[in-house]
Amino acid sequence: MYKLIKKDGAAKRGEFHTVHGVIQTPVFMNVGTAAAIKGAVSTEDLQQIKTQVELSNTYHLHVRPGDKIVKQMGGLHKFMVWDKPILTDSGGFQVFSLAGLRKIKEEGVYFNSHVDGRKIFMGPEESMQIQSNLASTIAMAFDECPPALADRKYIINSVERTTRWLERCKKEMSRLNSLEDTINKKQMLFGINQGGINEDIRIEHAKRITDMDLDGYAIGGLAVGESHEDMYRIIEATVPYLPVDKPTYLMGVGTPANILEAVDRGVDFFDCVYPSRNGRHGHVYTNKGKINLFNAKYETDSEPIEAGCGCPACKHYSRAYIRHLLKAKEMLGMRLCVLHNLYFYNTMMEEIREAIEQGRYKEYKNAKLEGFNSEK
Repeated sequence: MYKLIKKDGAAKRGEFHTVHGVIQTPVFMNVGTAAAIKGAVSTEDLQQIKTQVELSNTYHLHVRPGDKIVKQMGGLHKFMVWDKPILTDSGGFQVFSLAGLRKIKEEGVYFNSHVDGRKIFMGPEESMQIQSNLASTIAMAFDECPPALADRKYIINSVERTTRWLERCKKEMSRLNSLEDTINKKQMLFGINQGGINEDIRIEHAKRITDMDLDGYAIGGLAVGESHEDMYRIIEATVPYLPVDKPTYLMGVGTPANILEAVDRGVDFFDCVYPSRNGRHGHVYTNKGKINLFNAKYETDSEPIEAGCGCPACKHYSRAYIRHLLKAKEMLGMRLCVLHNLYFYNTMMEEIREAIEQGRYKEYKNAKLEGFNSEK
């Protein structure tokens, strides 16, 4: 259940009540594709860096170790020792991005595993069954993610199919939630809005899926090659047609600036691999912009990544030491950068929530964006 606490312009401050605890929104979900955050980050670390929601991937866990094994182990929460909410994405995006050889049919998608090449079929029912086995808090509907710049006719057909698949997902989830051996009988379902960069298709689709009364709504198929201007335009056009009393989730986005702009347009759930991926390459976020610790100027820099930051890296270590670890290819270097970046994102979300509550979100956003550019 979603409770809207405060609006500041279109920005929303809310609480989302789930079987695994309350999520304070806007929220950034920390991405642990294969049930772990890349960069040797444990679930104890996640507790320490203010993580509210962990996100895992249906397709990857189905391929390895297998969702039936996860179910046997008591579900994803027990398996990875995490007691807060978990969102699983449906595998749809991976099927469309990883699978070079695939056939999309009305029943679902036939493709080959990227791990061992074995043939796999995934459709709405299969995706729901896998996610039910994983026993995540929130399951995402299985959709087709067309390329943002695909032609209009293709996108219309694709969106129609996504709507039909969503109906099948909803039906299958309510069947699975009623079974005796289902681990999480209160699993929630979020639908996904598609339509490329066509405002009219997006709006029409938003209206149709809103009528289906789901637990939450995602905007999918953005940050896949279109410009930032197009992305913001589509968010602005679509969000007013999604229910204000349900969470709105912008999938796979993004940079701190992207998040600040999307919150201003009414989005309250985010996820992205940027903080962990950038961290593993020595790129760390600060309130003055992103810095690259591989740069020679940090070789004898005794300052932390960011003064005043409360993350485990900044509390103890200097830029010079972390740079040395990265150069020496010591895993600790990657780990410290990932922890810092996730802490930075999670802390920014706390600040966002506070700014909305105090009715000063625009002011906060502008100051934050200005800060990011100050060291460029």
